[in-house]
Amino acid sequence: MIRVYRRGCTTCEPVVADTNWLLPADTVWLDLIEPTPEEDAAVEKALGLSVPTRAEMASIEASSRVYRAGGATYLTADIVTHGDDEIPGVDPVTFILSRGPLVTIRYADPKPFTMVLDRMQREPTLCASPAEMFLILMETIIDRASDILSKNAERVEGIASHVFSGGRTVGFEKLITKLGRAQIANARLEQSLAGLARIFAFVSAGELVRSRDIRDHLQSLTRDAESLLTHNQAVASSIEFQLSAALGLINIEQSSIIKIFSVAAVAFLPPTLIASIYGMNFEHMPELRWPFGYPLAVTAMVLSAIAPLLWFRRKGWL
Repeated sequence: MIRVYRRGCTTCEPVVADTNWLLPADTVWLDLIEPTPEEDAAVEKALGLSVPTRAEMASIEASSRVYRAGGATYLTADIVTHGDDEIPGVDPVTFILSRGPLVTIRYADPKPFTMVLDRMQREPTLCASPAEMFLILMETIIDRASDILSKNAERVEGIASHVFSGGRTVGFEKLITKLGRAQIANARLEQSLAGLARIFAFVSAGELVRSRDIRDHLQSLTRDAESLLTHNQAVASSIEFQLSAALGLINIEQSSIIKIFSVAAVAFLPPTLIASIYGMNFEHMPELRWPFGYPLAVTAMVLSAIAPLLWFRRKGWL
């Protein structure tokens, strides 16, 4: 599907692409959503530009993500999708900057695009020029990334309150699972922000940016992306620390359990020895006829169990 946004328009115009399609002269933004080969060909013919395929957009090589060709600048960034979920997704979106309208190619529906469209409904003057539309899109993407990062940081902070609550390790399996999900979200945010920062630097050094206001806006976006990257790395460090702490607490708890079993085994060893001796069925045993043999044997077993416990406590092992 192709959506055409013309200067000052508050609504888009869906386009049925064919070989005779003509691009309106006042077009500011062409939004290609899961375009078909026919739609790609129509846009290429109308603009005289090459439209990258989905496979080309998914390439992770930096040289395939930001480059110039045919008088146009091609920029591909991984945009976070489903940002409200614990494990968000990422999907590549390509931006084409040229002397003509801004062209975006996407196979997903990231929320920043919906947010920009809602904003255009309220402020039709936003749809003024391709460069301004590009900056508005990028600004919205950065704002959305900031919101997702804040939510992920809140989730990590909430997990920390459980990890260091001082309770037993019951439920740590769920906490570790949540930390793993937070780490995935953190990694995908870093992937998106790093790509955006590279795009801002690439565009700032290009010939298309001649206006000082646009250059200043790009520098501001670059600082925002770098700031979010720094914050994201701090969250990643917190996740790593909490994961190590959780695993350490589990090991401590397991060690405590093993220590209890070890102490119990040592404490019951002397009584077991005494009971074994007096449980033998030999006919000639000196203590067999003693009237106080049984209470003495029980007393000996109790004392032999208490003595090791007292010794362990004195040594600080209990």
